[in-house]
Amino acid sequence: MNAPLLKHDRRTSEVWQRLALVTDPELDESVTDLGFVEHVTVGDDGDVDIVFRLPTYWCSANFAFLMADDMRRAVSSLPWVREARPQLRDHMVADEINRGVREGRSFADALREFAPAGSLDELRDKFRRKAFERRQEIMILALRGLGYEDPEICRMSLHSFDEVEFASPDVARQKPRYRELLIEVGLACLPEDRAFVAYEGAPIRRHELASYLQRLRGVRINMEFNSSLCRGLLAVRNREFADGSPGRTPSPCGGCGSRCAAPSGST
Repeated sequence: MNAPLLKHDRRTSEVWQRLALVTDPELDESVTDLGFVEHVTVGDDGDVDIVFRLPTYWCSANFAFLMADDMRRAVSSLPWVREARPQLRDHMVADEINRGVREGRSFADALREFAPAGSLDELRDKFRRKAFERRQEIMILALRGLGYEDPEICRMSLHSFDEVEFASPDVARQKPRYRELLIEVGLACLPEDRAFVAYEGAPIRRHELASYLQRLRGVRINMEFNSSLCRGLLAVRNREFADGSPGRTPSPCGGCGSRCAAPSGST
C-alpha cells in the first residue's frame, strides 16, 4: 500500500477512535457501539464528513444536537482536521441541526422552537449524573464480588481504587470511564480523595450503601431498557431504508420515552 493510502487509512481510523468517545447523552453508550454513525469520509484537505442516523425520525432535537456537537468537537480535536462536519440524516429537524452545528450556533439559537426551558448545559449535567451513577454501581458491585466489605468500599481512596484489578473485561472497561467522571465532576482529584461519593460530593455511609445501591439500580435498569429499545428501533429503521421505505416509523408515541419528541418540539 502506498504512503497516501496508509495516511488516509490512519486518519480514518483516528476519526473513528474519537467518535467512539462520544456517547449518547441518555444511554451513556458510544454512538459507534450503538450503530448511529454510518459513514466517515476523510478529505485530503483535512475536512471530515460524518454521517449519522438516530433510531427514529422523531428523536428529541436536543439529544440529536448534543450528539452532533460532541462529534464535531471530538473530531476537531485531531490536529490535522481542518473542519469536522457531522451530518444528521432522516430527522425532523436535520437541516436546522446540521446548519447550527456547522455554524457554531447554540441550540437555542439554531432551534428556537425546540429549545427546552433549561440550557443544554443543564441537560448535559443531568445525563452526566446518570452516567456517573450507572458506572459507580458497576464498580461497587464488582468490588463486592472481589470480597471487599462495604466499610472498605465507602472509605476507599482513589489511589487504592486505581490499584484494584478486575478480571471481567466489561468491568475493566468501565473502570477508567468511572474515574474520568470522578475527575471531570471534581469529586476526586488527589490520590487520598474518596473514590466513592454521591454525585453532590457527600460521603456514602456504610449503613446507607444498601439503599443507595437500590436507587442506582433503578438508574441502570432505566438506561439499559432505553438502550435495548433504541437498538431495536434503529435495526427496524435500517431494514426499512434497505427496503426503500421512508423510515419514519415508529411514531413519536411508539414507546420511546423521553427520547422522542412530537413535531411541536415537546420532549
